[in-house]
Amino acid sequence: MALPESLLSPWVSVALLTLVPWIELRGSIPLGLALELPWPGVFLLATAANAALFWPVWLVLHLGYERLLRRTFVGRLVERVRQRGRGLVGRYGAVGLALFVAVPLPGTGAYSGTALAFVMGVPPGRAFVAIGAGVVAAGIVVTLVSTGVLAGLRLL
Repeated sequence: MALPESLLSPWVSVALLTLVPWIELRGSIPLGLALELPWPGVFLLATAANAALFWPVWLVLHLGYERLLRRTFVGRLVERVRQRGRGLVGRYGAVGLALFVAVPLPGTGAYSGTALAFVMGVPPGRAFVAIGAGVVAAGIVVTLVSTGVLAGLRLL
């Protein structure tokens, strides 16, 4: 059974790809630009959706990490994230958390930043602001790189 085309609009595709762990806006911004959507809209949609991930992820970790998730693959992933970001957050606090999220590499987005903030004990309000700032910075970098790459490809 095929989905109606209206559900597969380019904007919905961008929003849904932003919600995929380890892809997030690093994949959704280039997708939106490749689909020839206007870059300001793609940037705003991808960054807003990516930053909005914080609260549901924080809630899941808060409600079930110790009881249910710590001994699963989720716990192993969270421990890897803690090892990767411990130095930045330990040294620079919320600014380090924002820098961790701002680097547009796999494993450093909103999901990982939220898990890192949770296990490092960063208060949720402060963590949300830091992760939001990091998401915006990563979105700027990915948008600039993507528009430059696409412009270069069009010249060929």
